[in-house]
Amino acid sequence: MPPAIEIRQVSKKFDLGKERFDSLKDRIVHLGRTKSEEFWALRDVDLDIAQGETIGLLGHNGSGKSTLLKIIAGILQPTQGEVVTRGRMSALLELGAGFHPDLTGRENVEMNGLLLGLSRRDIASRFDEIVGFAGEQVATAIDRQVKFYSSGMFVRLGFSVAVSIEPEILLVDEVLAVGDEAFAQKCMAKIKQFQREGRTIVFVTHGADVVRELCNRAAVLDHGLQVADGPPAAAIRTFREHLFAKGRYGEAEGLDIDDPDAEVVEDGDGQPVPRKRTKAISITEVVRTHARQDERLHVYPGEPVEVEVHYRAAERYDDPIIGIGLWDPNGHRIWGGNSQTLDTELGMIEPGDGVARFRIASLPLLDGHYTLQVGINDRDGRVIDWIDSMDGFEVGQLGKSVGIVALEVVLHHQLPSVAGAAPPGAGDVTPPAEPTHPANGLVDRSTDPVGAVWPLADGQVDGPVGPGEAREAAVEGGVAEAEDTAVGGDDPVPAT
Repeated sequence: MPPAIEIRQVSKKFDLGKERFDSLKDRIVHLGRTKSEEFWALRDVDLDIAQGETIGLLGHNGSGKSTLLKIIAGILQPTQGEVVTRGRMSALLELGAGFHPDLTGRENVEMNGLLLGLSRRDIASRFDEIVGFAGEQVATAIDRQVKFYSSGMFVRLGFSVAVSIEPEILLVDEVLAVGDEAFAQKCMAKIKQFQREGRTIVFVTHGADVVRELCNRAAVLDHGLQVADGPPAAAIRTFREHLFAKGRYGEAEGLDIDDPDAEVVEDGDGQPVPRKRTKAISITEVVRTHARQDERLHVYPGEPVEVEVHYRAAERYDDPIIGIGLWDPNGHRIWGGNSQTLDTELGMIEPGDGVARFRIASLPLLDGHYTLQVGINDRDGRVIDWIDSMDGFEVGQLGKSVGIVALEVVLHHQLPSVAGAAPPGAGDVTPPAEPTHPANGLVDRSTDPVGAVWPLADGQVDGPVGPGEAREAAVEGGVAEAEDTAVGGDDPVPAT
């Protein structure tokens, strides 16, 4: 099957005039003598996008993402190279694109529908669906001139029209960031529906989380150059480690992105991924520990865990920032923190080896495989060393709850009252002191006094133990150590 979109060595040049002439006389006098400067927005971009594929274009401002999208849409012509598309295409490129401000919303829907290839009969049959998807606020203003619409209303109506033609290729720029959260979720649901139907989607975004969630592929642009093309995790890593540092703060000293001898580590799926680092401080090892790791690989909800970040400083470094992030099985970030957000200054780092320990007193997660992200930055946000999508924690659970977060939930049920009789326990709203079976297996010892024990199941807890002793309850190999059980020594970087 041929690709839906073929981009062959595409380059785009703009001539930027250095002088501006406001009067007709000045323009005639300087005709043919105006100086201009060449600006290459794209250089030799080469991509094949398969039918049914969802690809994200990542890059900093000015990297050429939107220019490439406009070339794919046919709005701009490439200076060099060619683009071939197969299938009906719909594009939502910039705020209000294709809308005339003096026309009403209704008139703009009709005009855009005609431009997108719909007949008047098709537009009439889909009109209510288009307006309904855009929301009640747009529906009440549909006969008002769109120049009085808010930016969010513009986006909602534009997206509704773009998806109404059921395109085989959908191009979406970052305009969706203007809409409110509820509409953004509706748009994401529509995009996922298109994915299930096998449509091709190309969208520009700064949101790495969106790329990780929706895309099966991503490409990264830097000042018009294509610097990465591959799985989302690898592309995001390139975007963060290289482009973010370079685009905001200049070339990261000692950061060699194309180093063929770069270290290779394994990501959360066991796939080899390259490590990029500067020479100042290097992450030498990341150790994940929990109280029962000698008996089982997984942890249970509510157990304490610890992440040790071992590093080696090649030189003195003033107060770097060391941080970790935790991601769920679907690629959503659950938590992220670092020495700065945790109000812990590391001070002057001397040459040699060191370790920062992040201790999570109670891991409130349900079963699943959770990946880690570990990084060291300077105070300006420039990357010193970074490892993305590495192996993290495998979490199991004792209960039957579903979802991501392990909540301590107790159900109290009161039978309907019989006529003329008070129900048992009427007026007693005091819950039991402790549930004997937490609904989802969560072991909460964050507020336990010394000697207190959660009864996990009948007959499995003999009673409280003294201070300093390990408080445990054996459920198929044990579930949790006490809060005062040491996991890895002192915490130079506390988690709270």
